[in-house]
Amino acid sequence: MGGWRKISLFAVFQSLEVVAIATSSNKSSWNGRLNGEIMKIKNIFILVAVFFSVHCTAAQTITVNKVEGEKEQLAFNILQLVLAKSSPDVIIKQIDQNYNETRLTEEIQANNIDVMWAGASSERDEKLLAIRIPIFKGLMGHRLFIIRSGDQAKFSQIKNLSQLRALKAGQATFWGDTQVIKQANLPIVTTIKYNNLFPMLEGGRYDYFPRGVLEPWEEVAQHTQLNLAVEKDLMLIYPFALYFYVSRDNQPLYNQIYQGFISAIDDGSFDSLFFNHPLIKDTLAKANLGQRTILRIDNPYMHPDTPYENKKFWLDINQL
Repeated sequence: MGGWRKISLFAVFQSLEVVAIATSSNKSSWNGRLNGEIMKIKNIFILVAVFFSVHCTAAQTITVNKVEGEKEQLAFNILQLVLAKSSPDVIIKQIDQNYNETRLTEEIQANNIDVMWAGASSERDEKLLAIRIPIFKGLMGHRLFIIRSGDQAKFSQIKNLSQLRALKAGQATFWGDTQVIKQANLPIVTTIKYNNLFPMLEGGRYDYFPRGVLEPWEEVAQHTQLNLAVEKDLMLIYPFALYFYVSRDNQPLYNQIYQGFISAIDDGSFDSLFFNHPLIKDTLAKANLGQRTILRIDNPYMHPDTPYENKKFWLDINQL
């Protein structure tokens, strides 16, 4: 609609020019007055054209899930940063409720939501387009455990995977890393609902809840009525990434996010945001990552295009 207005106004300008030329053969005084009035009208039309050219092109609005919790807020802040690099006029709008990952995937496929952030999974890769730059520098593949408060001594004795296999992990059924834990032959108990995992752990249905390094303290604090704690001595590590996902039909948005992300990494603004964010600073200060016993497992479900070779994308805990 805006383009039609601008074309029509341009046609009016041309018509006014014709009128002005046609009057040039008349008396000079009358011609001067007429030309003066025509110039006034032209100036008004110019102002109107400028107004429509600015206001008839709507700013691009990107719709995302409702943000809840510090980890979600960090992902949202990173999305703001990368889009500001490539598309400074973009507006990011949160929906009114927080959907789970399955619902978010469906909403993006239906083009009702534009961007989500979630753990890499082969199933999601078939449905959506992943921007393959790990949002949290691969830190979500570094797993600490939520355990029952009285079980720390049991976990302090574990030095290898064989010993860990004597215990049961808890996971949500459809999470991307649930299959990773299963394929490592670690016994696992699953449930469809995330919120069920906390009372199930306290009730003895399983023994430990592997969480990304950024997650366990906030989650324990949210469940103070339960007898839970963050385990102090172990860290389970496997290749894993949290990605931004868009619709397979939305290549332009993919390009905006990817190009903005690369710019933010290259100019240092991504690392500045990441390492200075209160969640990251607080987590790295209390997680004691360098002193934990590390247990490593493979992740055969990562996409062949996972950019392992780009060291700028990944966190090296040995350099912390």
